[in-house]
Amino acid sequence: MAIAEDKTEPKVWGFFKLPFRNTHSNLPNNYGHSPGEGSGASGSSVSSVARSLLPARRRLKLDPSNKLYFPYEPGKQVRSAIKIRNSSKSHVAFKFQTTAPKSCFMRPPGAILAPGESIIATVFKFVEPPEDNEKPMDQKNRVKFKIMSLKIKEPVEYQPELFDEHKDEVTVERILKVVFLDVERPSPALEKLNNQLAEAEAEFEARKKPSKDTSTKFVGEGLVIDEWKERRERYLARQQEEGV
Repeated sequence: MAIAEDKTEPKVWGFFKLPFRNTHSNLPNNYGHSPGEGSGASGSSVSSVARSLLPARRRLKLDPSNKLYFPYEPGKQVRSAIKIRNSSKSHVAFKFQTTAPKSCFMRPPGAILAPGESIIATVFKFVEPPEDNEKPMDQKNRVKFKIMSLKIKEPVEYQPELFDEHKDEVTVERILKVVFLDVERPSPALEKLNNQLAEAEAEFEARKKPSKDTSTKFVGEGLVIDEWKERRERYLARQQEEGV
């Protein structure tokens, strides 16, 4: 999601002035201590505000960096792929979120990556048939995906609850926009997507085989997929009843 940035200095510094506006008129003149006392606490407060306004350092490198490409096939389940690499020096957990959990799911929905380790995640999405006079461009703007990261300080198994337990340390890596590709028109983006999907499928099949040493920890994917399939079946059954 593109966010316009205003680089003019007065507006940037205005953020730091907001908490202290009108302090002379609202606070008493006598604080009960000398003028120099308490300056350390004030400096610490300003520093914390400054840190909160600085952009968070990214722990993951994504490819594509800010989009998810899907073949546009209305009425079908389609797939996208994204390569996620841990570019930090620590173990990092990542987690997917979407604005359309009823029509999308991710494989894997989350994992823990060792430093330098990468994975290609597959994103499944059901493409709704366009309504009257609706264009694909209108539909894509409704769905977005978010990838969050969390630095892991000690060896643990991946659990989605990690992000709730350490929510103050969670970083939003990217907001990914959906872009539909015309399957009838070959393009570099479509070719790259097909290559990534093939690689992701090969990784998925390899993960099914027992291994003595696997540093990447995945959540139970089968449960997520089964639950999504049940929701899809109920949704399609309801659509058929309404059509009748």
